[in-house]
Amino acid sequence: MIKYIARRILQMIPVFIGVTIILFVLRSPGVVGGDPIRMITGERAISETLYNQLVERYGLDEPFYVQYATYLNDLVHGDLGQSYNKSRPVAEILWDKFPNTLRLALAAILIEMVFGIIAGIISAVKRYSFWDVLVTFSTSVLVSLPVFWLGMLLQILFGLKFKEWGLPYLPISGMSSERFPDIVHLIMPAITLASVSTAYAARIMRSQLLEVMGQDYMRTAAAKGLSHGMVIWNHGMKNAMIPVVTYFGLDFAAMMGGTVLTETVFNWPGIGYEIFLAIGQRDWPIVMGATIIIVFIVMAMNLIVDISYAFLDPRIRYGRQVA
Repeated sequence: MIKYIARRILQMIPVFIGVTIILFVLRSPGVVGGDPIRMITGERAISETLYNQLVERYGLDEPFYVQYATYLNDLVHGDLGQSYNKSRPVAEILWDKFPNTLRLALAAILIEMVFGIIAGIISAVKRYSFWDVLVTFSTSVLVSLPVFWLGMLLQILFGLKFKEWGLPYLPISGMSSERFPDIVHLIMPAITLASVSTAYAARIMRSQLLEVMGQDYMRTAAAKGLSHGMVIWNHGMKNAMIPVVTYFGLDFAAMMGGTVLTETVFNWPGIGYEIFLAIGQRDWPIVMGATIIIVFIVMAMNLIVDISYAFLDPRIRYGRQVA
């Protein structure tokens, strides 16, 4: 197991370096447009002498490979650069926003796990029944809805219309207020972020459980006199959960980086909303720093998911081939 983990970590290094190279190339003025010095100084008029001093200070007069080596060295030491517009370290800005995004992603993944697994189990166990049709129809609708449109629909219905009708309503934006507890602000953004993923989780759970239920060992367990529920829970769930756990792990990492639309719609002060603002302002150090953090989270979650396989299925062995 230790050798496998070490090998997987070594495999992550070239991937990480490749991502940094791509981001560094995309940051170049010839690609994204705009002058980095003008972005740093804003609309202020500066002399040619000061302009040249800033170019030298930020190493923009160096060859590309020297600039990249300097950037990579800073990155290894935890320096993600300086924000053009906020004049603050990018790492400090993202660290302030990270807990908000993490809270939103954890709430969404919890909704996805609970409702996705339960809906998938019901759909598989009650195959071709009303409940199966309901789950299939509901997941099809959720998958087809754009996230930003669903978020605005929830805001209109549960925020504006419920208030207009005199019913208990939910806050439509922000993370806190005097009227509502913080957890209430989390409800609509978390549901919006989890909507599509919950639909996919239910479908995966259904298909995997149906496949497992058709295996010989499941029929053998039933023939021994075990109840249908015991057969499903004790013999079917572990094998059926392997692809589902994979999806949850990867989707949680994707949620950490895919909250841009949700956080923007609900004005949720997280990393996604910060990326949205930085793109509009061409504050590329923030965009690059946030992207690098997201890539690292995705790779780490991939590793955790791979390791979790051994606990779900003892037949899986790492580091050697099983004939």
